[in-house]
Amino acid sequence: MLLLFLLWGGDALAGELSERLANFPQWEKLTSVQSASGDLVYPEWMAGSWQVTSTLVDLAAPLAPDIITPGFEGNRRQLNQPVSFVVRFVKEQPYLSGLKILPQIDKKSPILVADRAFNSLNLARAYLGDEAVLLVKVDPDSPNRQITFLRSSRQLVSIVTARATETTPDGKFITTEVFQQLFKGGSRPYLNSVESTTAYHKLATANPAIEADQVTAVYLSPQDPDYFKAGSRPVALYRYRLEFIPAQMPTTPKE
Repeated sequence: MLLLFLLWGGDALAGELSERLANFPQWEKLTSVQSASGDLVYPEWMAGSWQVTSTLVDLAAPLAPDIITPGFEGNRRQLNQPVSFVVRFVKEQPYLSGLKILPQIDKKSPILVADRAFNSLNLARAYLGDEAVLLVKVDPDSPNRQITFLRSSRQLVSIVTARATETTPDGKFITTEVFQQLFKGGSRPYLNSVESTTAYHKLATANPAIEADQVTAVYLSPQDPDYFKAGSRPVALYRYRLEFIPAQMPTTPKE
């Protein structure tokens, strides 16, 4: 039971994540997430490499005009503009207490996880351009810590602090991960908290083979002067439609 808890990071209360997506954009901070330990485990039907088309279909600033995050208005230009990139989900030995379980010690089957460095690099380059994003590094001792290196010595430090999962009766796999993000290298560091909630659904077709409904919510950090004014409410919400088809192209991103 302990190992299961460490690998999955905890299930959400029954139906909470699906209800949350249905209630967009009326959101508050999640209360059922648990501290992230180990990696997020995906169902077997997500294994392999996928060409993903991501389309921003809705966005909201619930506290506007009093509080608007940097870049929100600029992101309106992305509305209904599809963006494509390649991701992959791979088998790995599970992490336990920050370290991978050695195969010679634990003979259990590997788990299916996202290739976080590969996926994050492709995603960032799809939105920012190949020249803007240099490299993504994942902490070798934890899949929950990574750094994205950008041009002009800028960095995005991202740490998964909490997560929850849910499987619905109709076969959807829903995940939530909460990130602490620190942008470094600008005129001043910028810190915020981001929650990404995604409902994946396997289809009977090959094109697309998987569809997903994803909402990214941005919350202010305690260091922000508007933190208490915002309370537990997000200051920006972005809703995406994702479509996955089997990748038919090389899956090694350009360096």
